[in-house]
Amino acid sequence: MYDWFSQLSPVIQALIAGIFTWSLTAAGAAAVFFVRGVNNKLLNTMQGFAAGVMIAASFWSLLAPALEFSEKAGNIPWIPAAVGFLLGGMFIRGLDFIIPHMHREGSEGHRQEGVKSNLKQSTLLLLAITLHNIPEGLALGVAFGSIIHHDHTALLAAIGLAIGIGIQNIPEGTALSLPLYADGKSKGKAFQLGQASALVEPLFAVIGAAAVLLITPLLPYALAFAAGAMIFVVVEELIPESQSGNNTDLATLGLMLGFTIMMILDVSLG
Repeated sequence: MYDWFSQLSPVIQALIAGIFTWSLTAAGAAAVFFVRGVNNKLLNTMQGFAAGVMIAASFWSLLAPALEFSEKAGNIPWIPAAVGFLLGGMFIRGLDFIIPHMHREGSEGHRQEGVKSNLKQSTLLLLAITLHNIPEGLALGVAFGSIIHHDHTALLAAIGLAIGIGIQNIPEGTALSLPLYADGKSKGKAFQLGQASALVEPLFAVIGAAAVLLITPLLPYALAFAAGAMIFVVVEELIPESQSGNNTDLATLGLMLGFTIMMILDVSLG
């Protein structure tokens, strides 16, 4: 299986990885068929877990390779990492400002961001999670796109990143479908919206991989760009939402567990 996968082009590998992470989002969203209602303790813990995975992936899978690649190319290592990281955060902030979406804030209700619109609340919640998934798709793309410049360990590291993102996508899908069901959607509709939030991951995985392959010097900037975009989402959305209830200790422990699992995956495979 590994030999077959390793022979594919990085773009196809990124596409398969994106489909894999989307499928685990769908698996998480399917929890709505088996769970009666929202358990805020579980929800906050899962949000913290997802934040921990993304923080670890941002450094171990993206920033560290960006620094290493720049150094090997004879450049000042921190320049591409710093520039790409800041641009990634600015990119998501720009989308945040333009695209109408809504964040769930525990018992306090919902907070709407972006341009004013008359979209349904469920659509706004879906757009919020979709924005969250764009950096994950880009991260997958640039990780697999970088394989062409490294040995097989880079492929293992990219696979580890896909596994880590996929693992955190399970609670992410649940964290969208259950609140939608609690807000009055049918279980079928809540599942459909939950899984649809990750459909952007295969798309942006392909975009990220293709961009890196077409413009080789872009690689360290692209890696850091994906890291900056992910950290922006973590700090702006995941951590505040996980801490919005009365389960701050559980959310924090979930974050530490997610960070540890992603770190182990990346270091052991990379």
